[in-house]
Amino acid sequence: MRTNIDIDDNTLEAAMQAGPFKTKKDAVDAGLKLLARQAAYREILKWQGKLKWEGDDSVDWTAPAASNEPAALAVAAVAAVEASAVTPAKRKPATQPKASTPPVDKRRAGR
Repeated sequence: MRTNIDIDDNTLEAAMQAGPFKTKKDAVDAGLKLLARQAAYREILKWQGKLKWEGDDSVDWTAPAASNEPAALAVAAVAAVEASAVTPAKRKPATQPKASTPPVDKRRAGR
């Protein structure tokens, strides 16, 4: 979906460097997915100390949840969000600068 938003330039630049992301869209998508994942984690934490374990270690945790129980739905939500997470764009390996030349940040050189 195409949406126009006004984002603080310094915040977006910091997010893109933290990623590192090649495009603004990638950085915004990753941020939105992070918020969704955190909400799913908070839902799981609501159940801390309220569930009783009845099983053994042979349970297949990778199998999809077949229950309508909120805890099972939260686990499925986290798995779905993590499966669709944005991976940062791969950068080319940096070349080693000559010892006599200090490295130059090309993004800031023209400012």
